[in-house]
Amino acid sequence: MRKILLICAFVLGVGYAGAQTFLYDVDFVMNFDNRESNNPYEDSQTLFGVRLTPTIGLGFNDSIGGTHKFMAGVSYVQPFGAKWRDCTVTPTVYYQFDAKGFRLNFGFVPYDFLSEALPDYLRSDSLAFAYPNIQGVLFQYRSKWGYADLLCDWRGMMSHETREAFRIVGGGKFKYNWLYAGGYAQLNHLSHNADSILGVCDDIVINPLVGVSLGHLTPLDTLSLQVGYIGSFQRDRRAEEQWFAHGFHAEFCLSWRFIGFRDAFYFGQNQMPLYPQYGQLVNQGDPKYQARIYNRTDIFFYLIRRPFVTAYAGWNLLYVHGHGLSHQQQVVCRFSLEPLMRWTKMSKDERMTARKQGDKLRTLSYR
Repeated sequence: MRKILLICAFVLGVGYAGAQTFLYDVDFVMNFDNRESNNPYEDSQTLFGVRLTPTIGLGFNDSIGGTHKFMAGVSYVQPFGAKWRDCTVTPTVYYQFDAKGFRLNFGFVPYDFLSEALPDYLRSDSLAFAYPNIQGVLFQYRSKWGYADLLCDWRGMMSHETREAFRIVGGGKFKYNWLYAGGYAQLNHLSHNADSILGVCDDIVINPLVGVSLGHLTPLDTLSLQVGYIGSFQRDRRAEEQWFAHGFHAEFCLSWRFIGFRDAFYFGQNQMPLYPQYGQLVNQGDPKYQARIYNRTDIFFYLIRRPFVTAYAGWNLLYVHGHGLSHQQQVVCRFSLEPLMRWTKMSKDERMTARKQGDKLRTLSYR
């Protein structure tokens, strides 16, 4: 009886909130990623496939200025050259509340909702494509001064076959003119399964950073440089071992119209000592951060660049200390219906502003 009353109260509340809007969206990504590696941290392989995420739902505004959205769908990942049974289908189901700069998301929430994509030492390219959703919650605040994001991704439910696993990640930036400061922090935990025969691991990371963004002062779309410190603590409780690691990280980005350049440099200690034993069960980032020196240079060309569809081809040069230079080629195409609907309603000036903000499109192309 109590459950029935709660459902009735909710329905009446929705009715009181006013007219509901039927919502729908389709997100499509094709990802070609050919890796020619000559280091022990990852295998040479080609990842080639598509990801399709259709969703439908309802949205409405309440009487005090809040916006509510309920969405449900699936994320379907199909590798090329594989059979139907080799595909992956996961739910995309979430509730979102938005009011006065605050946004709360609960459920299977797309990682795309983050204000900025996570850096590659926290989330690798391959995981970003294959596992697009946060399983848990995402809290956000945005203003003209910057943003703050906090997520909890519950990656594993304890069972006889599965180990309990989750991570909490916080990130943010404070901006003043062309300067900004911020960073990331992560608490990552891998527990045992229901039989309690496996060890427990912890992974804690902090990354304070500062940077400058000068694109708006130049004819370029993007011109930025940021530097930061990465410190981590990792522990394997069963083996009674622990590690502290420190490193320097810098990133330079430049883009103009249809061409772009990005360089990320790391110098320091092994940030993933547990990766050889546990792999992505613990560390979700690029495994090449195990190296003392790691540099990734991306040169990419936009084939299509619009707020609702972007396609680019990239050639990446990867230097790993002690193992020389290797290569990676990427072709990524992404289409999203919701930005297209907003694009058709924009004025000419609003579209010019959207194009100027295109430096974010490459980050969101596959993440």
